[in-house]
Amino acid sequence: MKSRPDAGTACGFVALIGAPNAGKSTLINQLVGTKVSIVSRKVQTTRGTVRGIALEGAAQIIYVDTPGIFAPKRRLDRAMVGAAWGSAGDADAVALLVDAHKGIDAEVEAILGRLPDFAAKKILVLNKIDTVEPPKLLELAAKLNGVLPFAQTFMISALRGHGVGKLKQELGALMPPGPWLYPEDQISDMPLRLLAAEITREKIFERLHDELPYASTVETGLWKDLPDGSVRIEQTIYVIREGHKKIVIGEGGRTIKAIGTAARKEISEAAGQKAHLFLFVKVRENWLDDPERYREMGLDFPKE
Repeated sequence: MKSRPDAGTACGFVALIGAPNAGKSTLINQLVGTKVSIVSRKVQTTRGTVRGIALEGAAQIIYVDTPGIFAPKRRLDRAMVGAAWGSAGDADAVALLVDAHKGIDAEVEAILGRLPDFAAKKILVLNKIDTVEPPKLLELAAKLNGVLPFAQTFMISALRGHGVGKLKQELGALMPPGPWLYPEDQISDMPLRLLAAEITREKIFERLHDELPYASTVETGLWKDLPDGSVRIEQTIYVIREGHKKIVIGEGGRTIKAIGTAARKEISEAAGQKAHLFLFVKVRENWLDDPERYREMGLDFPKE
């Protein structure tokens, strides 16, 4: 296994930024070729930065999926937006993902206003092109480049994979010369314990949609390898209200059982071993003000 190949290689970071639900998590999963970031129709599903690693010829590209950038109101919001801009500042290239159907809204305008502050090469990616007529796509691309000239513009459908291969090829060409930072078969730097928690959180949102407020989180406690080659995993789902706990558990425990079944299958695939998943639900009213919870998510704790 090679982690630092011979001369002639390239390696760099690409930060995917955009408004909530622009399709960043779907795109990073397409670029990497497997799931590394959870996807949900619920806005701001991605909280911390998620790194997906892929090879394109001799280039190793480290994609950074960032939380959606929006006007923050709460402490968690500020931490998420701060993480997104921090990743953009450290990247070799910044790809602004814009929902072509929504076009230029207030959130996209705000992002465009800050992008000139960053030295990284800026790429425009229009997503969900299958929902818009070609003349409107060209008009949108022209408007965006009129506000901020981008080095390149791509039109894709992250969900269907259209145009993603060309985007990946061009991003690989932008990476600076240097050794690879990760082994060639590694697809993410996210620890399995955290990935397992994210998978369960995704299944919660898939099952409950708008019934459960955004302020819920999952933490992996026990991760114990068993003699038969399987693993016992215990996770706690934290909610901020007693009523939310009842929603997650469901009548007769049916909801949490369905969540556990869906999560267990995906966690087993990610871990490469059979998983025995046990879920618990607890009320933690003030977790949004607990610095430890932010560290668990890989976020800096805003003091104000």
